[in-house]
Amino acid sequence: MTDTTGSLLGAYLRDRRARIDPAALGLPVGRRRTPGLRREEVAQRANISPTWYAWLEQGRGGAPSADVLNRIATGLMLTEVEREHLFMLGLGRPPEVRYRAPQGVTPRLQRLLDAFEVSPAFIKTAAWDVVAWNRAAAAVLTDYGALEPRQRNILKLIFGPSRDRMAAEDWTDMARFVVAAFRADTARAGAVSEAADLVAELCASSPEFEAMWRDNEVRVHGEGAKRMNHPLVGQIALEFSSFAVDARPDLGLVVYNPLTPQDAELVRMLCGQACHSGGRAL
Repeated sequence: MTDTTGSLLGAYLRDRRARIDPAALGLPVGRRRTPGLRREEVAQRANISPTWYAWLEQGRGGAPSADVLNRIATGLMLTEVEREHLFMLGLGRPPEVRYRAPQGVTPRLQRLLDAFEVSPAFIKTAAWDVVAWNRAAAAVLTDYGALEPRQRNILKLIFGPSRDRMAAEDWTDMARFVVAAFRADTARAGAVSEAADLVAELCASSPEFEAMWRDNEVRVHGEGAKRMNHPLVGQIALEFSSFAVDARPDLGLVVYNPLTPQDAELVRMLCGQACHSGGRAL
C-alpha cells in the first residue's frame, strides 16, 4: 500500500468514525474531543488491536487483510457500497461477493418495469427466479402471477413441460445459452451453494439440462434475440438486454424490445387482450 493510498484509507476511516453517534450504541458520551467514536472503541468493535487501528488511520499500518477490513466495516456499520469503497482503498479490489437471499423489489423498481408498456421486462435473482415483472411480460412470455412462487424460475420453465419449450423456435440453442449464463450468474453473485438444490432437481428431472450442465459452458447474459411462436398471435421477434441492479448483486433486469413496429403492435394487442380478460401482470 502506497503512502497516498494509506492516507486516503486513513482519511476515510476517520470520516466514517466521526459519523457514528456513541449514544446510539449505548456508549457513554461524556466529554469527547472529537465527534463520533474513539479509535479504541472502533478497534474493540472490530476486535483488532487499538494500536494497529490507529496506524491504519495514520496511513502507516501497511496493507490490511480482507478479514481485518471486514471486521472494521462491521465495527463502523458500513453499508455495502461503503464496504466496497473501503476494500478498494485498502486492497485495491472489491470484496468477495456475499450472497443475500432476495427480498423482493422496491416500488421504484416495479414502477420502472411498468414504464415499459410494449417491452416485456422482468427482474430475476441470481438463481433465475423471477421476482417482479410487467404486464407485457405476463402477456407475451409467461403469466408469472398464475404460477406458484417456487415455479417462477426461468430454468424450470425452459426445461419443464411448459409453453416456453413449445414457443421457442431455436429451443436447444436458447436452452444451452441460458444454462451457461445461469452458471456465470450464480458464481458472480456468490450463490453457487444456494443454487445447488435447483441444479440437482433439474438434473434429476431433465436429461437435457444434465447434459448441458455437464458441458461447463459459461456465457454472459448480455444481449441477444429471441423469436417465439405465441399461441394467440403467431411469431414475435424480440431483442433483449440485461442489466445489473445497482447495489443488488442478487438481482438482474431483463428487457425485451420488439424488433419491428409490427412486433410492437402484436405485443400491444396481447397486453390489451390480457387487460380486457382481467389478466393481471402483477
